Amino acid sequence: MSIVLVGLNHRSAPVEVRERLAFTDEDCAAGLRALVDGERFREGLIVSTCNRVEVVTATDGASASDAFARITTFLSEARNIPAELFDNHLYRHEADLAVRHLFRVASSLDSMVVGEPQVLGQVRRAYALAVEAGTTGRVLTRLINHTLKVAKRVRTETGIAASAVSVSYMAVELGRKIFSSLDGRTVLLVGAGEMAELSARHLVNAGAGRILVANRTAETAERLAKEFQGEAVDIADLPKHLSQADIVICSTGAPDYLITREMARKALELRRSLPSFYIDIAVPRNIGPKVGEINNLFLFDIDDVEAVIASNIREREREAERAELIVDSEVMQFQQSLRTLDIGPTLGALRQKMQEIARKELERQRNRLGDLTPEQQQAIEALLISTVNKISHPVIHRLRNSYNTGEDEEVRAVRDIFGLEE
Repeated sequence: MSIVLVGLNHRSAPVEVRERLAFTDEDCAAGLRALVDGERFREGLIVSTCNRVEVVTATDGASASDAFARITTFLSEARNIPAELFDNHLYRHEADLAVRHLFRVASSLDSMVVGEPQVLGQVRRAYALAVEAGTTGRVLTRLINHTLKVAKRVRTETGIAASAVSVSYMAVELGRKIFSSLDGRTVLLVGAGEMAELSARHLVNAGAGRILVANRTAETAERLAKEFQGEAVDIADLPKHLSQADIVICSTGAPDYLITREMARKALELRRSLPSFYIDIAVPRNIGPKVGEINNLFLFDIDDVEAVIASNIREREREAERAELIVDSEVMQFQQSLRTLDIGPTLGALRQKMQEIARKELERQRNRLGDLTPEQQQAIEALLISTVNKISHPVIHRLRNSYNTGEDEEVRAVRDIFGLEE
């Protein structure tokens, strides 16, 4: 049994190609049932996200080149796209390389943003859809279980996801450093830009309570406030609302400063000098730079945030090197466990064959034993099975060791001698 993976991602293909090959959940189920025929492909799953489409299969007897060609044809037919439009964007992996690639994907080493957490859930979802479609078996089940184990090791043993690498996550990370806890904090959005909205969303998920939205267009402020179950406020009353906010996020297109040093100082006085955290991600800036000179008021503009993000990305890259070592060691462990999985049915069949021979011999010699009580009959059968198990144990141990070291000749010889099926 061999594992084969064919796919494309954000590095190998532009979005106009990726979007045409993308699978919905319903498409995955139908496509997998068409792909997994029980002959060339015994098992299969599809990972489909905005950044990647990958088909993972377990093949039985098919050569890698045949498997690659069949999956390429499948993608063309399933998405109704000529293969020549995407073929040169595909990467193709088998055996160790396929396993390593999936481990790296789930560990977020192959993501657009290294360390992002979403991809692991996407791999889980792909497996769940394959289970629903009935296209998983012992090989892919073991592969996915091991994949989740690797991703967990990478998360817990490295700092690959410890530092924020987006403006929206940075708001949460910096907020926690300033306030230690975000529970119940009030957030004021000045403007309704995408980054401000994302930052507010992450802050709410991290425990922030009240959301105030001030925007020049009242309808936009009300829409956004409703989304967060917050309150739309008049931007003309900004000085008043600043004093209520623990965290202020600005992202308007205003050409001049909306928040001056004097405005921020008065707001802080009304807060009785409780700390405030301002993030200005607007260009031109919405907050005067002298605001950052006020004690107990922490100001970050877009350059400050991007500098921290760049530093965090470099740190993630260093941690990714450690993660790659974990992946490499786990690939070796998985391949060894897969070999043990492959030989398992042979060892079971060998033990059963030996026990069958012993039972037939007992039946042939039964008359020579005379009358036996049920207890004596059971004792003889137990003795027979115990003897067979002890005789077969060193043979099975030898076969398992030979198979794990890549020496398949002894296994094939035993299959031939005892007439065992592959």
